[in-house]
Amino acid sequence: MTQAAKTVAFPTRTLRNPTDLVESGLVAVENLPALDAVAARYAIAITPEMAELVDPRDRRDPIGRQFVPDPAELAVLTEERPDPIGDGAHQVSPGLIHRYPDRVLLKFINVCAVYCRFCFRREMVGPQTPNPNPDDVAAAVGYIRAHPEIWEVILSGGDPLVASPRRIATLIQELAAIDHVRIVRYHTRVPIVAPERVTDALIAALQSDGLTSWVAIHANHPREFTREARAAIGRLADAGLPLVSQSVLLAGINDDPDTLAALMRAFVENRVKPYYLHHGDLAPGTRQFRTSIAEGQDLMRALRGHVSGLCQPTYVLDIPGGQGKTPVGPCFTGPNGEAMTVTDFRGEAHRYPPG
Repeated sequence: MTQAAKTVAFPTRTLRNPTDLVESGLVAVENLPALDAVAARYAIAITPEMAELVDPRDRRDPIGRQFVPDPAELAVLTEERPDPIGDGAHQVSPGLIHRYPDRVLLKFINVCAVYCRFCFRREMVGPQTPNPNPDDVAAAVGYIRAHPEIWEVILSGGDPLVASPRRIATLIQELAAIDHVRIVRYHTRVPIVAPERVTDALIAALQSDGLTSWVAIHANHPREFTREARAAIGRLADAGLPLVSQSVLLAGINDDPDTLAALMRAFVENRVKPYYLHHGDLAPGTRQFRTSIAEGQDLMRALRGHVSGLCQPTYVLDIPGGQGKTPVGPCFTGPNGEAMTVTDFRGEAHRYPPG
């Protein structure tokens, strides 16, 4: 991100290209050619809610770095890959991923309200990517119906809450008619970045008799919890929807104990249980966002005991190549002869007897 114009005109519509960013004062006009090159490869969208939070004078602004494109995105390292978590290795029909025995992930829609610059599916989402057609969705539902081991369906994409309530409700009713499907989980940024979309009609569409619906809300910095976002999350919670969080550990954005603690507290204050803190994936052009695993472990160690247990997410790595998620949080135990050493949150070691 580069120094922007001094005057910022807060937008009333989603910004979708570098020219929009220049006209809104989020980037300087001299940066337009470089950002056009980024836009030719990766989608851009910044909602008015997020654009208003960006401080264009600060190149390290934690909101701007998440959403405003940067020429650094075109620098791809050899270890980075277009499909860093191996969706393709487990795709059983268009858009349907069956990686774990009792659950599937359905890429229900391929567009988002915003496009995060660190996104692990950045090569697969955006207006240039066709959405699953009705035949694709029917094939996915047919596969789910034919596999009784599937207990949970995770709707992702893209962002499923960008779809119309009518389209969501149609799919949910089809899933509710499958006896062995008991849980539907939505992975979404919408309550944070486009809170006005969380209407009564949308909330009604997310639920059906015979299913329990969970909503996993993605946020990475406490400043994302605007008054409007808090109200949207409250509407979901008041409707009885259980809420969990997802965040990505991002260098220069939330990789310090105070910011990470404030983020997790913001979730809990808004009735969202911290669930996953993802280690940054090896997506193309995202090196500037990744920390080391050791740094992530130190951060998790800093939260333990100093921040409420309600605020503790599980720090996970999605193993490249499609091998699934594994916890990589710090270990607080170790061998001590026939006994064990247990380390408390102050860093002090204690001997625990065997057996």
